[in-house]
Amino acid sequence: MGDLEWSEFRAQMPVASKWCYLDHAAVAPLPQTSAEQIREWAREASEEGDTAWPLWSRRVEVTRSRAAEIIGATTDEIALVPSTTAGLGLVAEGIDWRPGDNVVTLDNEFPSNLYPWLNLQSRGVTIRSVNTVNGFVDFNRINDACDERTRIVAISWVGYASGWRIDVGELAELVHRKGALLCLDAIQGLGVFPLDVHATQVDFLAADGHKWLLGPEGCGIFYVRKDLLPTLRPLGVGWNSVRHRYDFDKIQLDLRDEAARYEGGSHNAVGAIGLGASLELLQRAGLASNSDRLASRVIELANRAEAELLGRGARFPYRRDLAHATGILTFSLPGHDPQELRKVCLNQGVVLSCRGGGIRLSFHVYNDDSDLIRLFEALPAHAATA
Repeated sequence: MGDLEWSEFRAQMPVASKWCYLDHAAVAPLPQTSAEQIREWAREASEEGDTAWPLWSRRVEVTRSRAAEIIGATTDEIALVPSTTAGLGLVAEGIDWRPGDNVVTLDNEFPSNLYPWLNLQSRGVTIRSVNTVNGFVDFNRINDACDERTRIVAISWVGYASGWRIDVGELAELVHRKGALLCLDAIQGLGVFPLDVHATQVDFLAADGHKWLLGPEGCGIFYVRKDLLPTLRPLGVGWNSVRHRYDFDKIQLDLRDEAARYEGGSHNAVGAIGLGASLELLQRAGLASNSDRLASRVIELANRAEAELLGRGARFPYRRDLAHATGILTFSLPGHDPQELRKVCLNQGVVLSCRGGGIRLSFHVYNDDSDLIRLFEALPAHAATA
């Protein structure tokens, strides 16, 4: 693991030959190896039909194993799901709620980590939204928001606009001390930052594969701590949820003793195969639950961009420090409309997003000096003066 040079990684990203791609916090481009695996699946599906199904099933299980490896879980704690939203929904709809229970979350969460909890209000569940200041997540405020009726603390590992990365282990300790469970939206961290869910005592985790994991949309990861399986009412139960799943003549609701019980029916095989190829590439580059090689790379790139932007008079709406830094950097240039700047950049081959009232850059490890040069050639040299 970790023997892939950054230039070799970049060579696996066809997008880099055309675009300066700095939008991985939105939708990432596919690596060449992932695209090849998807094309091969399409060939097999068209030429072989379901005779290839056993092969696809084995590949899906390889993806499950790789997903477990990168977060320090066991394979029976991993379900492959269509999206982060789907994973969070398994928790939100699976808990045995009682009127008067509450969920604690943040005011700057992405909608996917708000609507599943807000949807519980009709059942008498209260949603407590903790204020953040300039993206800073104050654990003291989370602590104060929790009480004896707090069932779930639902927090993003990394803020989608702020780029603020929380200390997962410290938060889990706080949450458990309060008698609650931690549900982690990991989509903006998983793929570049190390996480060991057992060591940090995460209870539930959801992350789609189409951002930092460099996978196709529609296939993600849901983790549930093994001893918590009985606490979540199974949803979407189907033939694939039971132990005897290939014996279609035996109708008996005997659920699998693993997270895969939540997968219900047929897998998104092509999505899982594509994601598996991306995970393999990331592992070759050093992605592991105990390695910060990729994390250091994206932070370095964002730091260099921040330094240049400061010299151009940029403003940064979100607090940023090394202990909580990521590859996400949001800024504004006074006198320049973010949406217009995005259009200008796109016309010059630079891909980025507008989030949180500014321009959001999101670097991956294959980005390099040439991307920084293209970015700053596309942006105005200075903020406008009054």
